[in-house]
Amino acid sequence: MLQDLISFQREIYLAFANQITAFANGGGWGAFLVYLPMGILFGAAHAMTPGHSKAVLATYLAGSPSGLVRGLGVSLALSFTHVTMSVIIALLALPLVSISLGSVGRAPMLEDVSRGLLGLIGLWMLYRAFRHRPHQHDHGEGMAFGFMAGLIPCPLTLFVMTFAISRGVPEAGVAFAVTMMIGVALVLSLVAVATILFRKRVVHLIEGRPLLLDRITRAIEGIAGLLLTTIAVRELIWR
Repeated sequence: MLQDLISFQREIYLAFANQITAFANGGGWGAFLVYLPMGILFGAAHAMTPGHSKAVLATYLAGSPSGLVRGLGVSLALSFTHVTMSVIIALLALPLVSISLGSVGRAPMLEDVSRGLLGLIGLWMLYRAFRHRPHQHDHGEGMAFGFMAGLIPCPLTLFVMTFAISRGVPEAGVAFAVTMMIGVALVLSLVAVATILFRKRVVHLIEGRPLLLDRITRAIEGIAGLLLTTIAVRELIWR
């Protein structure tokens, strides 16, 4: 299945390269806009491959009391930041990518910052899970998490933006990035919804036993915090 997804992405990418070339040669927006919705499928297929913080998103939402609306907001913030970072890098810092940010398609500095901040959120969740007095969850925490997790730029968006800029039509790359972001957001939103519904189901099974519910809720949040911290440390050390 993974190989099929990769092949599907390659076909769409090559087709978009042809469309961008035709647009750059004076083809106009008409034909390009007709093909543009394929970017949604491209983004969805890309998001289903390993990476894109799906596991991190599910881990956070499993230990967070966020409801469906807030959970969707977190997934949208992650998707928006993930794709937008690539657009910003391509438009404002393309000449410096290989020097300050690493090889094309990678941004090691941003990856380290992202993992470090996620590790801090994990430590905060651990602290919150094990303190004994009632605690309130900051509604802005989820959006901050989505932003931090999305700091790692999307390599394929960066490739397309680089190609469009090299052809002198950055606007075509931005248009593609917007549609691709929709596809990524759809997949991450499904992950968020599935995680929250599963967590709510578990809570519903034990909601008649408040002491047990409190202990299990704290345990889930503590485990989620530990996993986020472990992932962050592992990624930083592995690099």
